[in-house]
Amino acid sequence: MTTHSDAGSQPATTLDAAGDARIRITGELDRDTDDELGRAATECPNADPAPRHLHLDCARLTLCDSLGLATLLMIHRDAATAGTRLHLDERPDVLQRLLRTTGTAHVFSDAAAAAHARTPGEPDRSTTTRVAPLSGRP
Repeated sequence: MTTHSDAGSQPATTLDAAGDARIRITGELDRDTDDELGRAATECPNADPAPRHLHLDCARLTLCDSLGLATLLMIHRDAATAGTRLHLDERPDVLQRLLRTTGTAHVFSDAAAAAHARTPGEPDRSTTTRVAPLSGRP
């Protein structure tokens, strides 16, 4: 297992033998810390090869504000683009409440992660527009 973290800095990132990335979030995820998580999480899907799964361990998360949520949504988007499934593991009540209140809980469900994860290079079906055939009427 490889660990990517400076002594005392958060978040701690690991990559296991199966190629799954794990990031442990400790403390608050807010405007003072969202950049650190964003940088750590962006490195994972951009790795070559990209991990199949990115697990964010939220067990030690004590607060998540709107910027923290925006960071989680950005991580979700980047992971989906790379074909990596994002998992928010061990969600504390504070995070569950925020996701329910903002209507974003469905974005971080395992079913949503499976639907949005794709093979790199595959078209992003979430943005594909279908055009209905013309009916022939003027």
